[in-house]
Amino acid sequence: MKLDLRVYAVTDRAWTGKRTLLEQIEEALLAGVTMVQLREKHMDQDMFLEEAVKVKELTDQYGVPLIINDNVDIALESGAAGVHVGQTDLDAAAVRERLGLGKILGVTAKTVEQAKRAQAAGADYLGSGAVFGSTTKTDVIPMDMGMLRKITEAVEIPVVAIGGINRGNGAQLAGTGIAGFAVVSGIFGERDIGGAVKELLRAADCLGRREVEI
Repeated sequence: MKLDLRVYAVTDRAWTGKRTLLEQIEEALLAGVTMVQLREKHMDQDMFLEEAVKVKELTDQYGVPLIINDNVDIALESGAAGVHVGQTDLDAAAVRERLGLGKILGVTAKTVEQAKRAQAAGADYLGSGAVFGSTTKTDVIPMDMGMLRKITEAVEIPVVAIGGINRGNGAQLAGTGIAGFAVVSGIFGERDIGGAVKELLRAADCLGRREVEI
């Protein structure tokens, strides 16, 4: 399966303002975002499923995979392309068993050991950071470029960098071996979401990787 991980939008309704989340997502899709992760930490299961179905209808129109954050049930029931899990959320091997081989599994990895373990458990890609700190999580530990490079070199599966990435700093990650950027406020916190996505895509093109096999 080929997957374009260059600009991976991670939702956060803290930034919706006067727009709906669906309107923000569509603006990002129109600008060329290559993957969408739906993240809802405080929504009940029924509402989350209803939202996931609507978002999937939208991402399907643009041919972009929808990934659900941390909730395998919602991923399966909504028909999403896959799920992303953190180190403290769900066991990656157990998630892979539930998903089967036809779905995408992303796993957060902050160390080489975690990265290797996730790959062995069946992860299709890794999310690593926080490379520039984080505006959405106050308890994250920044990851230096050396560690990011060690992770990308330690595994065969693609790695996306996350944490404080925006239109102004993404190009600094060239040479680390990543396949793309996972971006929260650098997309959804921007007044001009489309412009931010386009600039991030230009920065991602400096990474030297486009579609990757998973």
